[in-house]
Amino acid sequence: MFLEYFFIIKYFFIVLVFVSVLFIFSIFFVYQQIDFEKFSVYECGFNPYGDARVKFDIKFYLVGILFIILI
Repeated sequence: MFLEYFFIIKYFFIVLVFVSVLFIFSIFFVYQQIDFEKFSVYECGFNPYGDARVKFDIKFYLVGILFIILI
């Protein structure tokens, strides 16, 4: 019974090792620089304030879904 699934388990193990090696290489060998443009003032001149991840009211989602359905 186990022999039937051996190739699938072997494939997943090889994929896991390959992805792990690529992930570790990308951490150590890629030049990572902080982008100060992201933290600078917007074009309008106002300093950024608040969080961009504000919860929206469900009405906005419903209007968007209706718009997609009607088109």
